[in-house]
Amino acid sequence: MNLIWEVSLTEFALVTLVLGGLAAWMTGRAVALTWGSWLRLAVYIALLSLAVRFIHYSLFGGTFLLPPVGFATGLHYYVVDFIALMLIAAAARQMNRSHQMSEQYSFLYNRSGPFGWKRKV
Repeated sequence: MNLIWEVSLTEFALVTLVLGGLAAWMTGRAVALTWGSWLRLAVYIALLSLAVRFIHYSLFGGTFLLPPVGFATGLHYYVVDFIALMLIAAAARQMNRSHQMSEQYSFLYNRSGPFGWKRKV
């Protein structure tokens, strides 16, 4: 039993990081473009994590949330998926927010790297 992936590393990378990661990136971008909060992003990623867990369960024989052994195992992999997807979505949100702040408020802010902005002097 591995702490990060349940069935195989390839399956985790394909389903969680590639398919779920692309959806998380677009979710983070959408939340940033609508000026949504971090809480809204967390709720959306919690729902996306359920969908990713269902794909693990239905296509690859993983656990959903209630495995035969006990609740803790399925919940553990849900949390792992949530953390991975939230990191990807947070990066997308912050990158887009940085772009928004430097473009929309160009008289106040300059872009400072891909994830930040700073006040003009």
